Amino acid sequence: IRTVEMHTGGGPLRIIESGYPEIVGETILKKRAYVRDNLDHLRKFLMFEPRGHSDMYGALPVTPDHRDADCAFLFLHNEGYSTMCGHAMIALGRYCVDKKLVNYQEPETKVNIQCPCGLVEVFVSCSNGTSDAVRFFSVPAFAYKVGLDINVPEYGNVTVDISYGGAYYIILPISSVGLAFGKTSITDIKVAAKAIKKTCMENIKIDHPGDLDLAFFYGVILTDGNDVNYSVPSANIVEFANEQIDRSPCGSGVTARMALMFAKNQIKLGERKTISNFLTKSSFTGVVTKVVDSEMGKVVVEVCGNAYYTGTCCFTAEENDPQQLGFLVK
Repeated sequence: IRTVEMHTGGGPLRIIESGYPEIVGETILKKRAYVRDNLDHLRKFLMFEPRGHSDMYGALPVTPDHRDADCAFLFLHNEGYSTMCGHAMIALGRYCVDKKLVNYQEPETKVNIQCPCGLVEVFVSCSNGTSDAVRFFSVPAFAYKVGLDINVPEYGNVTVDISYGGAYYIILPISSVGLAFGKTSITDIKVAAKAIKKTCMENIKIDHPGDLDLAFFYGVILTDGNDVNYSVPSANIVEFANEQIDRSPCGSGVTARMALMFAKNQIKLGERKTISNFLTKSSFTGVVTKVVDSEMGKVVVEVCGNAYYTGTCCFTAEENDPQQLGFLVK
């Protein structure tokens, strides 16, 4: 299996170029289900050790079914298949331009990428034949539940918000569970996030107005609490899938945070917020660009960032290799 390797803000992206068998399904969600049910050994082969690691992330191109899409991708991680990935959008924007999957234009080239959550418009800065910074416009994002009180074992009563940015995130200040950036280990962050997600899954029922396949808790966003003033940068750590820690600020997470801040009147249309990953210090900017459904509180968020190439790979397996299908050490 041949891949192109990239990263966005430190978040890896393994783009699968060849080696997969035919992927069956009339829609992208049916393709996602087919890959999950029939080809999951290949996800483990590429995401798990010794070829990957517990925080690896992948993108698998499939044939789009949206009439306006230039291309379509499924997303792979340590647990399965997500519905949206912002750091992947930023990397894939450059990739699609550089691979000439769309017609190159200056100063920006537009790429319409179909994701399991919907069509995402991506704009790639272009100059002198090269690609650079990328911005994308989210699918409709919205605050789903605001100010929910839950009791998390070993952490006590905690107030959380739930917001959708292509996937559902549980959002709360890290101080709510007695932790602090710079003073807390990644292990402690994973333990807290896992407990929070488990409590929410057991006590909060979620749905999605578009498709039930999108109705699941994907991640937990622990923030520094700097949400009120848009001009003050904010840091966060995002845990998703199976205790996977995002190295980037998390594009769909930034989308969810912006939709939530807008719903809580902490930001207004056009006010740009910088959100960084506390570990890597990489940052994205987000801005709510328009309201698409005032009754549901749905908004479109623009997220901007940079992605970089790190190499290419050709992955193989020998028949007598007892670890040929991969394993995880966390």
